[in-house]
Amino acid sequence: MNTDRAGIVRFVIRSQYFLYFGVLGIFIPYFNLYCYHLGFNGFQIGILSSIRSFALVLFPLFWGIMADRFHIRRPLYILCNFISSAIWISYLHTINFWAMVAITFFYGIFYAPIIPFLEAFTMDILNENKNIYGRIRAWGSISFILVVLLVGKMMDVYSIRLILVGIFVGSCVQAILSTGIPKISIPRKEPFVAKKKALFNTRVVVFLFCGFLMLFSHGTYYGFYSIHLENLGYGNTFIGIAWAMASIAEILVMINSDRIFKQFSLENVLAFSFLVAAIRWFALFYVTSPVAILLLQIFHSVTYGTFHMASILYMDLLTPEKAKTLGQALNNALTYGLGMMVGFLINGYLYESMGSSALFMMSCLIALAGGGLLKGFQIFNCRLGEGLHAKIENRIDGNS
Repeated sequence: MNTDRAGIVRFVIRSQYFLYFGVLGIFIPYFNLYCYHLGFNGFQIGILSSIRSFALVLFPLFWGIMADRFHIRRPLYILCNFISSAIWISYLHTINFWAMVAITFFYGIFYAPIIPFLEAFTMDILNENKNIYGRIRAWGSISFILVVLLVGKMMDVYSIRLILVGIFVGSCVQAILSTGIPKISIPRKEPFVAKKKALFNTRVVVFLFCGFLMLFSHGTYYGFYSIHLENLGYGNTFIGIAWAMASIAEILVMINSDRIFKQFSLENVLAFSFLVAAIRWFALFYVTSPVAILLLQIFHSVTYGTFHMASILYMDLLTPEKAKTLGQALNNALTYGLGMMVGFLINGYLYESMGSSALFMMSCLIALAGGGLLKGFQIFNCRLGEGLHAKIENRIDGNS
């Protein structure tokens, strides 16, 4: 790939992250708040969030298998962008809970594979320079900051239904630009079925289960953080600032991803991320002051930033070459899909009786459990002489 072509391709990938996370900058902080203003209770909000997460569990695996089996990742990516954008329009025409349940399910079918496919594209394009992944992904965080601040300010002036229109417009622009994704063909040396079976080894299973616990612990944050702040007496502008602070901190670690992963192993970065998550959720059980709340958002640089980057790189290293799409889809499905789904359901069920503060304490214990299991497994393998680098070398040799 020549220099000019490589520059265009990276621009397209950056634009996809920019738009995808720009849309999330509207959805994550404000969609549940929108549902709350419609009069939905905590359990109903939890159901809607868990349905979306259920789609992230099931459908990326289906689409990932199709993409790797028939070499159609690019057309499927474009198709899912356009169809999910079209389905979103339905939210503009109803405020009925059961109608929104149906819309959320069908929207999730086509929305679910977008981010794992994009991650797989990025890994392929970066090739030998995967440690700079964070610099590409940072464009999504920049967009998240800009959008969450802008929408928070606008919602203090205009109707909260503004978020529905904003998500639709952003999704349409992303769908149009997705047609610029390059076609990447990888010659096949082994049957896809054999490569798919190679995904399920002990290290991958333990990692995915720990990742599930990490995102389970985020259920309170992603599902009820905005509601928690509103109930503490804070307005939409402050809520937007709080979410933006998290993304600013996230960007700082992402643009330094190559330095981080040169100095620390992926497994140590993952374990440290669990520890910081436990501290963050424990502190949110207590704090109510605006300064403390904003300072705690800096921890997002680790609980999401370093954890996410290390997870993508770790899964890429452990995944056979011909099943990269399925590998990222599996990672996304069991963490951001199943982990978030269970987190949303349990938090939604317990919200009315426990309140958001107590739910953050529960999140702390879950993060501690995930980190303890991951670190314990790492120590156990080291004692057996099965260090990460030896395993990775064997995996790379098997893929070459």
